[in-house]
Amino acid sequence: MVEYLKIVYVRGRQVLDSRGTPTVEATVTVRNCIDGELTEGRAIVPAGSGSGAHEAAEIRDGGDAFMGMGVKTAAQNIEKYLQEPLAGTEVTDQRRIDHILLEADGTEDKSRLGANALLAVSLASADAAAKALHVPLYRYLGGVQGQKMPVPMMSIVNGGAHANNSLDVQEFMIVPVGADSIAQGVEWCCEIYHVLKKILSDRGLSTGLGDEGGFSPNLSTEMEAIDFIMDAIQAAGFVPGKDVCISLDVAAGRWKGRGDRDYCMPKQKRCYSARELMQEWEDLVSKYPIFSLEDPLGEDDWEGWQELTVRLSQKTLLVGDALFATSPGRLWQGIEKGAANAVLIQPNQIGTLTETMETVRLAKEHGYRTIMSHRSGESEDSFIADLAVALNTGLIKAGAPGRGERTAKYNQLLRIEEELYGESAAVEEP
Repeated sequence: MVEYLKIVYVRGRQVLDSRGTPTVEATVTVRNCIDGELTEGRAIVPAGSGSGAHEAAEIRDGGDAFMGMGVKTAAQNIEKYLQEPLAGTEVTDQRRIDHILLEADGTEDKSRLGANALLAVSLASADAAAKALHVPLYRYLGGVQGQKMPVPMMSIVNGGAHANNSLDVQEFMIVPVGADSIAQGVEWCCEIYHVLKKILSDRGLSTGLGDEGGFSPNLSTEMEAIDFIMDAIQAAGFVPGKDVCISLDVAAGRWKGRGDRDYCMPKQKRCYSARELMQEWEDLVSKYPIFSLEDPLGEDDWEGWQELTVRLSQKTLLVGDALFATSPGRLWQGIEKGAANAVLIQPNQIGTLTETMETVRLAKEHGYRTIMSHRSGESEDSFIADLAVALNTGLIKAGAPGRGERTAKYNQLLRIEEELYGESAAVEEP
């Protein structure tokens, strides 16, 4: 490889995510060896890696002004341990950069320097390369094949760990399966979101927002939340199942069981065996237009995942989030076991851009659908919007249309679609 865009500086700093929790930002400065021009790339890593049992480790400090939640150590690790090995490296050689990062850390789970530090540098390097080459980030990452606009999966009701309410399911999403463009899909979702707000308000229910911008009313059951969403879809003039479907992020790994019950809902205190919970999902899919179920079982319940995949994979997407943790190794286990048929892609679960791309490649080779995803602790950084287009993931989760860190992703997708297609339809049948 001809080297002419060399890394000269890497820096880290502590910044804030959407929940007021510190997270890591990295800047990577490169020099054009022909004309000497300096270009700076930048990336913010969402907070939340390490929250699943199989995710790469996120380094956080103890006892500082942010009640032990600071990331100053991880930010300092960037300059302290990564500046020297990366200096002089060609910034367009992403695989080499990520190899250097992994060698510098030297642990399987990125626990020495922190996945938050490594990923910030990995993404900032790609951003710097795109800027230095004067090409859009999605084009730099995906080449001429990166052109498929993803269908948005927009969260409109939050529960579980993302909201202080009575709902145990973490996200209730709408998916505009009938829309022919990102612009139309986003517009439809926004209409439904605002109609739902009015419906909840008219019923005297809270329209306060959860962590990802969805409404967080106290409701008696998850079914009641779905029924409200169905009403909103129809009241907005759309046909459920034809124009718009519903997706759930269950996050069942948080439903820790007890006794002879494998899963217990922490808020509503209802408990299920694995078989009983699978029957619940089968009944749900038969009653409602369910596009996908994310983590409907725990991340180590391989036997349950295998059975549920046999029972439901022809009817809906069964999405592994905590199950796969964006890890090629974990995904390969799922492929061999016949578990799930889709994978959530969250780069900070694994720690480098190269490993993220490898997981997407492996999924596509074996017929798994791919969903690019935000995290609950997000920022204004819109990198995943470009990455979704670059890797042709086909679907993207970026939260509700009600908070700036979420709309940053949708707005970037609108810009990309306009640049690629103008007024033409750009979204394929999901």
